[in-house]
Amino acid sequence: MAKRKLDMTGEVNVDSGSGNVFADLGRPDAETHFLKAELVTQIDEILRARRLTQTQAAALLGLSQPDVSRLLRGHFRDYSVDRLLRLLMALGRDVDIVIRKPKRRGRGRLTIEAA
Repeated sequence: MAKRKLDMTGEVNVDSGSGNVFADLGRPDAETHFLKAELVTQIDEILRARRLTQTQAAALLGLSQPDVSRLLRGHFRDYSVDRLLRLLMALGRDVDIVIRKPKRRGRGRLTIEAA
């Protein structure tokens, strides 16, 4: 995410973001929030591709229609990563978790890949 600022000359300076808006905003548990947002994005894409109504999605996911609506509008704080993974599985997706050595030293990183 790039941040734009006007300097004293009126020119726009652009700062590149980290790729995680939650980290850029200084949110605690930024990696978890980012992971949840990515999982919800995948759920949304599946529902749209299948052209499911929220009521149909709710029946498949075992949620109420208002809960589906809140989830898709970004209110996923109360959902665990595990629960979101289970929702993806309810939509017929396989979920693989791969743990490997990092390509470089330091803290590991989290990536999501949709196939």
